[in-house]
Formats: sequence, C-alpha cells, structure tokens
Amino acid sequence: MLILGLLDLRAPHGPLSGMTAPLAPIAIEAIRPLLSWLDMAGVAVFAVSGALAAARAKQTIVTFAFFAAVTGIGGGTLRDLLIGAPVFWVGRSDYLGVCLFAAGAVWLLRADRWRLPALLWFDAIGMAAYAVIGAAKAGSYGLPPLPSIAMGVLSASFGGIIRDVLAGEPSILLRREIYVSAAALGAATFVLLSTFGMGASLAGIIGASAGFTLRALAIGKGLSLPGYRAD
Repeated sequence: MLILGLLDLRAPHGPLSGMTAPLAPIAIEAIRPLLSWLDMAGVAVFAVSGALAAARAKQTIVTFAFFAAVTGIGGGTLRDLLIGAPVFWVGRSDYLGVCLFAAGAVWLLRADRWRLPALLWFDAIGMAAYAVIGAAKAGSYGLPPLPSIAMGVLSASFGGIIRDVLAGEPSILLRREIYVSAAALGAATFVLLSTFGMGASLAGIIGASAGFTLRALAIGKGLSLPGYRAD
C-alpha cells in the first residue's frame, strides 16, 4: 500500500495500447516516508470505524480488536493476495499494533457516545487515498488499468464491507450511499491520467481529490445513487 510514488503509468505505444498493457513501475524514494505515514494513518482511521461498529453492537473488547483489525487491514490484505504480492502487514507488528491501539482507545474513551462527524471526513480522506494507493500497487505488479482500478476499489472498501457484515449492518454495497463509487472515481482518475502520460504523484493527488470530492458531496449534500425502478 505504500506504492503511490512508485508508479508512472505511461502508454508506450499510444493511448489505446496503454489501456491494455501492464503499468510500468518506477521508483521515487523521496516520498516513501510520507506515504508510509499516510498509510498508517489510514489504517488507524479505518480501525477506529471498526471498533465503533463493535461499540454500537455492545460487544466485548476482543470483538473490538477483531473489528478494528479486519476493517483496518482487510482491504489491503485481499488486494495483496489477489495480485500475488506479500501481504503488507505480515512480518510487521506496527499495523496490527495500530489496530489494537485504536480498539483500546474506543473502548476506554467510550467514543461511541461522542458526536464525531469528523470521523466521516477522516474516513473519506482514507478512502480516497487508499483507492489511489491500491490502484498504484496493483499497477506496479503488472496489472492492466481496469484490474488496477478494481484493486483500488477493493483496497478502499473491502474492510468496511466485512465490518458491516460482521456487525449485522447493511453493507455499503446494499445502500444507495455514494462510497464505492467515490473510490472507483478516484482510482479510475489516477489510472487514466497516468496512462495518458501524467506523472504518478500529480495523478495521485488529482485522483484522490476527485474521490474525496464525490464522497464529500455525498456526506454534505446527502447525494445518493438512484435505485432500480421496475415500472
């Protein structure tokens, strides 16, 4: 998940060939530390949302920790398994440690009783960033653009889907709320801009901004997707 600056997706033989050819990785080591911090912050935000789901269900501290871990690392785990990459948190203690700390903080501070509209906005930031980072990592492992976009969406949303299923809440896939669509917009914007020659860093900023803006409109204005009408 720390790959946003490792990718410059270019179309070597014209725009159409760029949509089917694997994405070409390059190294930009200068921004790797920043990406690492952003990645860890995103895991923490998602872990807190998982712990809050356990709090709403009046679960035990063990369930708090489980929900926090599943939500925090679930999307990235599935992505890494699908693209054949080493799972990002295996062999490290910091990612799981952040999830456990988030669970303990929610438990001790009784954060489920707070009014935390800010959490929705932090979650939106994490979603937008993860969509781009997930697409970038998939591209760095040779996936073409469309699968890379799909991996970005999975990175941003799968942990939340598991959380909702385990908590017995309606999944984001079964609600009209704009969330997965925002992740798809962010990942697609990044991949398309990079494929047509834009540098990975700038494409990532624009892609994440596009995903965040759509999610922000959904939160602030109550925008939702239209449902199917059988008449």
